[in-house]
Amino acid sequence: MKNNATNSAQKSVAVFLLLLILTAWQSTIAKADEEHDSTDVSYRTVEIEGLEIFYREAGDPENPTILLLHGFPTSSHMFRELIPALADEFHLVAPDYPGYGYSSMPSVSEFEYSFDNIARLMGKLVDDIGIDDYSLYLMDYGAPIGYRLAAEQPQRIESLIVQNGNAYMEGIDNHFWEPIREYWKDREAINAGLDNAWWKNVKTAYKQPEMTNDQALRFLLTLGATKWQYTNGVSDVAAVSPDTWDHVQPLLDRVGNQEIQLEMFYSYGTNPALYPSWQQYFREYQPPMLIVWGENDEIFPAAGAEPYKRDLNNLEFHLLDTGHFALETHVDEIADHMRTFLRREVTQSPLAAD
Repeated sequence: MKNNATNSAQKSVAVFLLLLILTAWQSTIAKADEEHDSTDVSYRTVEIEGLEIFYREAGDPENPTILLLHGFPTSSHMFRELIPALADEFHLVAPDYPGYGYSSMPSVSEFEYSFDNIARLMGKLVDDIGIDDYSLYLMDYGAPIGYRLAAEQPQRIESLIVQNGNAYMEGIDNHFWEPIREYWKDREAINAGLDNAWWKNVKTAYKQPEMTNDQALRFLLTLGATKWQYTNGVSDVAAVSPDTWDHVQPLLDRVGNQEIQLEMFYSYGTNPALYPSWQQYFREYQPPMLIVWGENDEIFPAAGAEPYKRDLNNLEFHLLDTGHFALETHVDEIADHMRTFLRREVTQSPLAAD
């Protein structure tokens, strides 16, 4: 009898210990699942009008959404560090435009590469994946794409985060843009706008005192120009990972991609005519705006950031000591500014004062 009682007690203890282990294991799994859901990045595609549109997504869709729109010549890759930094509190979606990153790349004869058309497709993406209201992160090409979305459906835009994204003539009134502006007038132009200090260096390097504007713009698609975009204006070049241009350049070098980029350079000429309507949108709807701008950018210099102050009453303004791709050197600072700004303006979180 004593042995039976002892065996029964031992079995009870064993069962109890097993239940404790199972409970702890389930708790660990649940916690791991929760952490995965909140911060891990998913890599998805959606078919829109026969095109595969790639996008990165992280965070709980029940949280406020940020649509991140990339610039030239990169893709959603530029947000690879920002997305997980904010995904615990926000829902982030970063698409690649057609012809960029991992999205489809139809030829220029098969697809209209224009800011109007790409903005239209990004609007369909937002609808197709079930986003209602959202904030916009706008950089470089992302600005004219995003401002088209905002001006068309202003009631859906909760806030704007602008990083070297232009909406004023002051932002393109510089040497870099002179031959591009001439290209908008005449795609067969020769040496138009190329005799300023910036472009003379390019002509000297190519040993071509008389360059067509088409040739000059093709220089912007070379590895040297890509590296320059990432490193110019950066105080410590060693802080910029070569993973940037090693990702971008092979995509630019794909057969047919130069023609795509030239179409986009030409289409950029449709944007200045829309600046007054975007500025009217700012004045009428007063969307909360956070500016986090690389101050040393020669493409979109700080002169393009200042005019926003004319039209927006609720504007948080930061010039950062870096160049065009500010996220490569200041991602933590930008993420901190965004978290504080979005808590205050979108979520009204009591932690906003942290």
